[in-house]
Amino acid sequence: MEPIQTDIVVIGAGPGGYAAAFYAADLGKKVLLVERDPRLGGVCMNRGCIPSKALLNATHSLAVAKESAHRGITFGAPVIDVDKLRAWKDGIIEKLGTGIASLAKMRGVTVVHGRGHFEDSSTLRVETIEGQKFVKFDKAIIAVGSRPALPRAFDLGNPRVMTSTEALEVTDIPENLLVIGGGYIGMELGTVYAGLGSKVTVIEAMDSILAGADPDLARPVAAFAKKAFKEVRLKAKVLEMKTAGKQIKVTSEFDGQKLEEYYDRVLVSVGRTPNGQDLGLENTKVQKDEKGFIKVDEHMATTDPAIYAIGDVAGGIMLAHKASKEARIAVENLAGEGGAVNKDYVIPAVIFTDPEVAWVGLTEAEAKAKGIAIEVAKFPWGASGRALTYDRTDGLTKLIVEPETHRILGVGIVGHGAGELIGEGAVAIEMGATAEDLAAIVHPHPTLSETIMEAAEAFFGHATHIVSKKKTH
Repeated sequence: MEPIQTDIVVIGAGPGGYAAAFYAADLGKKVLLVERDPRLGGVCMNRGCIPSKALLNATHSLAVAKESAHRGITFGAPVIDVDKLRAWKDGIIEKLGTGIASLAKMRGVTVVHGRGHFEDSSTLRVETIEGQKFVKFDKAIIAVGSRPALPRAFDLGNPRVMTSTEALEVTDIPENLLVIGGGYIGMELGTVYAGLGSKVTVIEAMDSILAGADPDLARPVAAFAKKAFKEVRLKAKVLEMKTAGKQIKVTSEFDGQKLEEYYDRVLVSVGRTPNGQDLGLENTKVQKDEKGFIKVDEHMATTDPAIYAIGDVAGGIMLAHKASKEARIAVENLAGEGGAVNKDYVIPAVIFTDPEVAWVGLTEAEAKAKGIAIEVAKFPWGASGRALTYDRTDGLTKLIVEPETHRILGVGIVGHGAGELIGEGAVAIEMGATAEDLAAIVHPHPTLSETIMEAAEAFFGHATHIVSKKKTH
């Protein structure tokens, strides 16, 4: 069989992989995209970002309806059709997947569904349902992503023990759900199931939820979880899990006590691990670190001159938009478009809990740990007219400011729609904006975006809607 000849082969069709394939095609390269799943889009679209946000939106509507009585609007008890909910969620995924496939076709990108395996640094073997296909390439981009971590002690071979992949299928609504891990995935999916009616218990080994977020940003989420969840146990540990009929028996340690409890389902949410195995990398010069991530330089190039790696499998923050940015850097380098480097881009982080949490750039905790001098300006959403109309005054907007130059080093937001607001913070940091700039920009009223402007005004001691300490800057 004659091998398929291509300029660039991309392995993995997630937000990094398909972005790389499309950009390379736009630059006139002949591109072949390899994807194991029958549908393009990767984990983000099929088993991560998109289905989780769909379910969060659906369950948020339940919360809004429930809380509207004091506004003079009362609804009857909701009736949840799990099959219909799942079909709606799957319909969104199918529509997006079809769209990505259409974009590939319009760009002339060849798509091959199967498992890619490097024979050497210029040949990829693809195992498809029709048999093996061989691809000869000039350059390759590895974008195979990551998967949920499932420690051996928790892997009972029982479908009642779930990772995020299974939890997003919503096959039923468990009466009692245990979530192991209080990070963003555990808290997001815990919010979904609590909204659907499950009694949710979270066990987190650390002394706070949402590690990485500043404490003042995580605090409103903890307050919500205290009301919506059955319990959140911090500094707790799961010692053992066993199948017990139609339940899972969980032995844990909390507050000096050993507890034995039974749950209908358990969601294990303790991180993700790279998909760097079974790629045939031993047949190339590509090297991995001790955690299994592929080593790359600032150009996203691996230790093999013909191969690049991007996204989760290349390490760093595991976020879809980070993978998409790295896709462009890799393509510009392998296509000879100017040697782009992966400089210290600010990568926004968003946690889609209730309320949402978002930050970009330097956090207050990072500044303290690194001994960086900062000033912090805050604007509480209790003083925002728009927040009041949403009935969401639990928010906060804060700026991390360099004292001498007033340059914006970081922005943190917790509150309704924080993920939509944080983009302004990313623009401000990337463009070297100062607190003066943000204070001077006219923001529309009444909007939540005004809280960014008023936080900047608060830095100078003259925010309109709060009384702040006068500063001499």
